[in-house]
Amino acid sequence: MRDALRHVLLHLVTPLLMCLGMGLAYMGAFVTPEPNDMPIAVVGSGPQTQVLAQTVKDKAGDALDVRTLADREQAVDALKSLDIAGAYVPDAKSPELIVASAGSDMSSLAAQKIFTPVAVEQGVPLKVTDVAAPVADDPTGQGLFFLLVAVSIGSYASVAVLGAAGAGLRMRARAGLAVGVSFAVSLIGAALAGPIFHLVHHGLWGVWAMAWLYSAGVLLIGVGLHTFLKRWTTLAMMVLFVMLNFTTSGGLFRPELQNGFFGSLHAFWNGAGFVEGIRSHLYFGGHGLGGHVWTLAGWLVLGLAIVAIAGLWERRGRTAATPAGVREAREREAEEEEMEESVAV
Repeated sequence: MRDALRHVLLHLVTPLLMCLGMGLAYMGAFVTPEPNDMPIAVVGSGPQTQVLAQTVKDKAGDALDVRTLADREQAVDALKSLDIAGAYVPDAKSPELIVASAGSDMSSLAAQKIFTPVAVEQGVPLKVTDVAAPVADDPTGQGLFFLLVAVSIGSYASVAVLGAAGAGLRMRARAGLAVGVSFAVSLIGAALAGPIFHLVHHGLWGVWAMAWLYSAGVLLIGVGLHTFLKRWTTLAMMVLFVMLNFTTSGGLFRPELQNGFFGSLHAFWNGAGFVEGIRSHLYFGGHGLGGHVWTLAGWLVLGLAIVAIAGLWERRGRTAATPAGVREAREREAEEEEMEESVAV
C-alpha cells in the first residue's frame, strides 16, 4: 500500500510542476505587457522634431527608444523592416501615426497610446495609417500564434507515443517515424492556415515548409530526449515548447512589450523563428526571412544531434542488457506510455 501511494505521489509531481511552470511563464510574460525599449520614431529634420523626440523620450524613460527619421518614406521603410513599432509625423492640422499592425497589433496600439496625447495637446485629431495590415480573416494578426499552438501540440504530444509505444523500435526507426509525423502535422497546419481559416492568402507552400522544419525539430528533440529522461520527457517538452516557446514567440506580444528575459529568448527560440518567419513571408516581403529559417534549421540540427547521441547510448545499453533487465524495462515503458499519453495530450 505504501509503495503504491509513493508511486502515485511521484507521478503527481509532473502535473504539479506543469501547473507552477505554466503559471509563472504565462503570467510573467502576458499579464502586464509594458514597453521595454520599444523603438518608435518622430519624422522630420528641424529643431522642433528633435525637441518633440526628446520630450517623448524624457517622459517615457527606458520604456521607449525614440529616434528621428528624415521623411515619411524612411519611416515606412523602417516599419516594413520591423525596425520600429510606429512613426509620428508632426503636423499643425493633421498629425499622422504610421504603423504596421501585421508586425504586432499590440505594439501598434501601444504606439497609439504614446502619440495620441501629443495630438490632443495640439487640439487636433490623430490620423493613423496602417502600411502593413493583416488579412481580413485575421484582423488582429494573432492567428499565427494559434497556428503555432496547433502545430506544437501535434508535435510534442506525438513524442509521448513515439518515445513510449515505440520503445521497442530502434532509434533509426523512431527518428524516421518522427520525420513522417512532422510531415503530417505540417500538412494539417497548412490546411488550417489556408483553406480552413484563410489566415494565408498567398505563399501557402512557404508556410508549410516552415511548419515542417519547426515540427521536425520538436519531434526529433523529444524522441532523442526520451532515451535519457523517460517519463520526465513530457515535462521537459512542456518547458521547452510551451512555457518558454509560446511566451517568446512574438505571436501575442513582440519582445519590445515584454521583460528582458522573454524578450531575449525571442532572438533564437524556434517558436519565434516560426511566427516571425511566416509573418515576414506573408506581410513584409521576406525581410529577415533567411535568419528565421536558419533558426528553425538550427533547432532541427540540434534534434538530429540529440537523436544520434541517444542512438549510440541505446546501442551500448542494448549490448549490456540481460533478458531480465529487458523485461523490466519493457514493463516500465508500458507504465510510462499510459502516463505520458494522458498528460501530454
